Amino acid sequence: MASSIGIMDSAYFVGRNEILSWINERLRLNLSRIEEAASGAVQCQLMDMTYPGVVPMHKVNFDAKTEYDMIQNYKVLQEVFNKLKIDKHIEVSRLVKGRPLDNLELLQWLKRYCDSVNGGIINENYNPVERRDRGGKDRNLKGSLRSSKTNITNNTGSGNTISSNRTSGAKQFRSSGAAGGANSSAEIQALSKEITELKLANDVLEKERDFYFGKLRDIEILCQTPELEDTPASIAIKKILYADDPDESALDEAQGYLDQTINAAKAEAEIED
Repeated sequence: MASSIGIMDSAYFVGRNEILSWINERLRLNLSRIEEAASGAVQCQLMDMTYPGVVPMHKVNFDAKTEYDMIQNYKVLQEVFNKLKIDKHIEVSRLVKGRPLDNLELLQWLKRYCDSVNGGIINENYNPVERRDRGGKDRNLKGSLRSSKTNITNNTGSGNTISSNRTSGAKQFRSSGAAGGANSSAEIQALSKEITELKLANDVLEKERDFYFGKLRDIEILCQTPELEDTPASIAIKKILYADDPDESALDEAQGYLDQTINAAKAEAEIED
C-alpha cells in the first residue's frame, strides 16, 4: 500500500486545514499549524491509533523541543514502519527543522495510509489522551523523582541565603526594569515582524506549490486521454510523473525509452522500404 502512494496521488492534494482537523479530531489535540507536528510525536500516535499497541508510546516524547529529542521520535516511527513492513522513507533532517511543506507531505501520506487501513474505521476503545498520558508518566517518572530529590537537598539549610538573595535581587530588578522593558518591547516588535514575514513567505511557497501541482495534474489528465495514452511521448512523460525515487532523475529513463521507440520505428520503416 505504501509504495502505491505516488507523488500524484490524491493524498497530496489534501489541504493543511483538512489535515489539521483530521489530526485534532482523531487525537483530541488542538494544533493550529502544521509545524507543530514537526517533533514526530503526532506521527507516532497516528500509527498507534491505526495499529493500537504497536507503537511503544512510553518512548514517544510529546514535549520534544530539541532536534535530538525529535530524532528519537522519528526513530520510533521508523522502527514501527519496519515492523509493519511499510516501505516509506522519512526525511528526518528536513522534518525536524519544521519545514511546513515537508511536514505537510508526510502528514498527507499518513492520512492516506491510515484511511486505507480498515476503511479508516478507528477502534472506538482507543483513547488518545490516555495513551499520551500513560506514555508520559512512564517516561518522566524517574526524572521527576531525581528532580524532587535534588530540590529537597538544595533547599535544606538555605533559608538565610534565600532571604538575602531576595533583597538584593529586588534592588537589581528595580534598577534594570526600565531598560529591560524597553529592550523587551523592541525584541517583541522585531520578532513580530519576523513572524509576519515568515507567514507571508510560507503563503507564497504554498501558492507556488499548488500552482505547479496543478500543472502536473493537468499534464497527467492529458496523458490519460484515449488518443494520447499509449503514445511514446505520453508514456515517457508518465515515467517522469510516477517516478518514486526522490534521489534520482527519471529523465534519463524516459529519454532512453523514447530513443528506443524511435530507433525501432526507424528500423521497421527501413525494412518496409
